[in-house]
Amino acid sequence: MNCFMFPGQPLSRDAALPDDADFVELRELVRSITRLDLESFDWLEGEGAGNVKLQVYGVAQSLHQLRRLRREGIRPQLVTQHSMGIYPSLVACGSVPEAVAIELTWRAGVAMAAMGRERQYALGCVIGLTEEPLAEVARNNSVHLANHNTSRHFLLCGLKENIDAALAEATARGAFSVRAFDCDAPLHTPLMAPLEQELLEIFADYLYLDPICPLLDHLDQRSLDSAGIPVFLLRELSRPVYWEKTYRALRRAGASRFLEVGGSQALTKYNRWIEGEIAA
Repeated sequence: MNCFMFPGQPLSRDAALPDDADFVELRELVRSITRLDLESFDWLEGEGAGNVKLQVYGVAQSLHQLRRLRREGIRPQLVTQHSMGIYPSLVACGSVPEAVAIELTWRAGVAMAAMGRERQYALGCVIGLTEEPLAEVARNNSVHLANHNTSRHFLLCGLKENIDAALAEATARGAFSVRAFDCDAPLHTPLMAPLEQELLEIFADYLYLDPICPLLDHLDQRSLDSAGIPVFLLRELSRPVYWEKTYRALRRAGASRFLEVGGSQALTKYNRWIEGEIAA
């Protein structure tokens, strides 16, 4: 059973973009909707945050790969996503067209970027600690566990100065790898609450069709329907991503072939780590 997995925001743009007809068409669609030129990676009008560029670019990458898979006759029997991967995953299961996925990504990204103009936020990647001690580190430093990727791979999120302190404590507790990344908004944490009304209005602007194949969410590992999609779009931005739980649920549902649809191989790597623990 094929499972299409859609990763979240990439960390950077590839030096060379695909030059096939599909990507050229997607590039023009992005330009017309968002006024972002993916080739120069510049806004054609006004100024926009760098993270919004990466979010839109990540969706274009996923949509490009989705087109390629479809041309090869490969279809999903299950679809799932990690963080911002929810937008192209809606296209994969027939809930929205490509243009809507691009516009949703852009509008939500612009709204979230406004938070970064008021406070400095960061993500902290921690590898090596299990959930219990890392949750204590998070509480000690007023940050939040945002991504539960594997039993020993987590992302923290919060104010930048607090993330720096949390990473220092995690290192002292035995984490073997820590790394900080600046971000515009405290994604997947309760700190997103002030933006909820604005985001709700954005998500309510669109029509969502029932998925043509099961779309498993990364919060509760349940299949989304058309009524639940806008609710999930809001909920997932203020709650953690539970990737390990999601992967295990997909395995129980019968998924046997996992295809990461995007520029990252992060989810594929997480899956291997989880499989190693299952086999142990």
